[in-house]
Amino acid sequence: METDRPMDRLICGDVGFWEDRGRESRAAFKAVINGKQVVMLVPTTVLAQQTLQTRFRERMSDYPIRVGMLKSLPVANGKQRATVQGLRDGAIDIVVGTHRLITGDIEFKDLGLVVIDEEQRFGVRHKEKV
Repeated sequence: METDRPMDRLICGDVGFWEDRGRESRAAFKAVINGKQVVMLVPTTVLAQQTLQTRFRERMSDYPIRVGMLKSLPVANGKQRATVQGLRDGAIDIVVGTHRLITGDIEFKDLGLVVIDEEQRFGVRHKEKV
C-alpha cells in the first residue's frame, strides 16, 4: 500500500544495541539517501567527537554525505554558525551533537531520524523538546 504519510518508527535498544553493529550509521545512511536529515544526540563533547569520526565520517567517506557537529563549547571561526545554517538550508545531512542540538535556534530543512545515545543522560525537558 502506497501512502504520502510519513512513517514514524521508534527503535529502542539496550547497551551495545547500536554501537556493536553500526545500526545507527546504517539507519542514518538510509535516511540521508532518502533525502532526510539525521540528528545523533549524545551527552558529552568527547562522545560527540568520537561519534562524528568513527560512526559517520569514516563509514561514509565514500559517499557525498555532509556531516557536521554542534556542541555547547564555543567553536572558532564561525563553524557553529555555519553548521546551524547548514541544518536550516539542508547543506548538512547528518549532525552529531550535545544538548546544543535542542536549543531554540536549531531548525531543520527536513529532519527524518533522531538517534539518542545514552538516553538516560538527558532529562525530561530535553526529551520533551525532542
